[in-house]
Amino acid sequence: MSGEGHLAVLGLGEAGGEISRDLVARGRRVLGYDIRPVEPPEGVEVVDSPEEAVRGAEAVLALVPAADAPAAARSAMPALEEGTLYADCSSASPQQKRELARMLEKTGAEFVDLTLMGTVPGRGLSTPAFVSGPGADRLGEMLGSLGMPVEKVSEEPGDAAGRKLLRSVFVKGMTGAIMEALEAGRAAGCEEWLWGNIVSELTGADEALVRRLVEGSYKHARRRADEMAAAEELLRDLGVTPRITGAAKERLRELAAEG
Repeated sequence: MSGEGHLAVLGLGEAGGEISRDLVARGRRVLGYDIRPVEPPEGVEVVDSPEEAVRGAEAVLALVPAADAPAAARSAMPALEEGTLYADCSSASPQQKRELARMLEKTGAEFVDLTLMGTVPGRGLSTPAFVSGPGADRLGEMLGSLGMPVEKVSEEPGDAAGRKLLRSVFVKGMTGAIMEALEAGRAAGCEEWLWGNIVSELTGADEALVRRLVEGSYKHARRRADEMAAAEELLRDLGVTPRITGAAKERLRELAAEG
């Protein structure tokens, strides 16, 4: 495959729609496909099949949920050409990314594990991304030239996904804790105060705070476990299920037992 072909986008949902629209705005021709009827993003040529979108493409961006990633790859395989870049942009596990790479090897396409490291709405193609896999260099150069902040992790499919999922432990875990706290604050009649307290803590956060939270939990595990046990009891009294609170209590108790 030679020259600059069009770009194919499989999945024109929230992320796929914004990214494909931005690609067009930066001068690239984009053929898009979605299994559902969709309103075409401005400038994107919506076609009737994955094969029609993929055939002759320089790169394919599969912007579908992790559960649909294998089906999207299989649907593209008949039209993939030697040297075509195929980027799975889902939040699939590292193992699933490696399986997708093996599945696509026979087509001659170059697989890329591309993980979006932030929310796409409002950012579109400006969303930071990690890439890994055989085609990581080529895709990173192409998307970088179009304005996407891309960082290569390695040549191994799954490594970029692993970075995202490790971050998700923190981000999604923190989100769950915030939601649980606000639910309890609402039940206690002080949600507005608690919201302001959380915002203040997060906007003022720095490395010293992170160190204090982590190192303090090792040093004061028993006392903090007792505090979370009291918080767990409070949440139950308020009619709130203490899922995150209970898990934090148990982790602190484990730390205390380990000394």
